[in-house]
Amino acid sequence: MKRIVTLSIVVLAASAALAKLPAPVLSDEAKAKAAEAAAKTAHGGKVDAFKLCQSMDRVAARYMADTQKAGKEAKPASATPPCADPGAFVYPPLAATAPAPAPAVAKAPAKKG
Repeated sequence: MKRIVTLSIVVLAASAALAKLPAPVLSDEAKAKAAEAAAKTAHGGKVDAFKLCQSMDRVAARYMADTQKAGKEAKPASATPPCADPGAFVYPPLAATAPAPAPAVAKAPAKKG
């Protein structure tokens, strides 16, 4: 019984000590990887929305065709914008897209002799 109490006190003390530790400092490389992962996730959402839009267009076109075959008048309730294709995922790193600034070199005024 004493072992269980002692063990639980040690666990509580360790968890309290870990809770007080500061957040780990991320390197620039880790931040870049996190940003790329976020960009990939956002692009995936755009691709999913594009595929959903295409499937809704197919369903609407099929409904319109079936309704017209049945001899009924079929009109869309409202005009919808066309589906926007997000294209392929491209994530250029910031260092590759922005040119490095040229070092500023000050020229000395020419002396008149």
